[in-house]
Amino acid sequence: MSTDTPLEEDPLQSDQPVLSMSNVDVHFKKEGSGLNPFAHRPTVRAVDGVDLEIEQNDVVAIVGESGSGKTTLGKTAVGLQKPTNGSVNYWGQDIWEAKKWRSDPEIPFEEIRRSLQIIHQDPGASLNPNRTVLSSLSAPLKRWQPNLGSEDREARIFHFLERVGMSPPQDYAHRYPHQLSGGEKQRVALIRALLMNPDLILADEAVSALDVSLRVEMMDLMLELQEQFDTSFLFISHDLSNARYIAEHAGGRLGVMYLGELVEIGPVEEVLENPQHPYTKVLKWATPELGIEEDASGPPVREIDIPDPVNPPAGCRFHTRCPNATEHCKTAAPDVTAVDGDDNGKHRVACYRTTEDDAYWDSDPLDGAEL
Repeated sequence: MSTDTPLEEDPLQSDQPVLSMSNVDVHFKKEGSGLNPFAHRPTVRAVDGVDLEIEQNDVVAIVGESGSGKTTLGKTAVGLQKPTNGSVNYWGQDIWEAKKWRSDPEIPFEEIRRSLQIIHQDPGASLNPNRTVLSSLSAPLKRWQPNLGSEDREARIFHFLERVGMSPPQDYAHRYPHQLSGGEKQRVALIRALLMNPDLILADEAVSALDVSLRVEMMDLMLELQEQFDTSFLFISHDLSNARYIAEHAGGRLGVMYLGELVEIGPVEEVLENPQHPYTKVLKWATPELGIEEDASGPPVREIDIPDPVNPPAGCRFHTRCPNATEHCKTAAPDVTAVDGDDNGKHRVACYRTTEDDAYWDSDPLDGAEL
């Protein structure tokens, strides 16, 4: 941690990842539309069988279409959503086991919640309209550092305001949310998260509501502070260009979600220059601003419509849209495995086409598909 930070350094020393998710499912009962409270409500499989590890000072950007489950995955990672199955561990401590009142966890749940923070898409909705910036930022410090005097609290907040470009800090500190621009509100939300000295911050569509000209500026600020505070980021976005920018500049990883599953993840350059999953190729085609040329003259899919997450397709969930699907793709979901030639195992994908001796190659293509 940099010596100019006003926070005290208190990192956990461990060979384990900051956060690990193992075979995580998150299933919801769909909200009913009628007046009958006993009517059958189908189950939405928002997240299905996801494994993910986030290291210290790491950046993982997750991208996917609306309804892919990326936001649910993010909230599950930081303990805001309980998984239906599987486990979520913070430095090896199961988050939800720590919350049980009879448990005696190695890391208390309150400490876990402090260490896992979130920046929402709409920071204005998370800021109290009746509180000044100073008051909003003082609240978490009063809770987590009650021995800190008012003068020290104010000095710390002023330091952060100036650090994120809100100067003079004395002016911004006494403004109300309605007196701030969208970018300034997002900076306040970032400060509030960093005041907790967290190990991981979930940035859920944190720049999508900003003007295009401000997005890069905000992501650069997040990366600069991330390096200063040794904080990891789980960055959620529907925009592949945003996800690529923050992960690439941090030397992080890019993950692709489809219908609740993490279908590809790896270093940014490898995923985008050598995509292994057909859905990743669709996202590339739909994002011309990446500057990466694609041969396809049209979208590389057989069907445009996304299947219903209440009743996802059997087998590989992308087979109903995949231009390379065979009958074998309908039988069972492919495992997430390392891409051939990736010696460090960081580039992983769930697709039968990545294995040369798979039964996929002896199976008949589906209508409109080609091997």
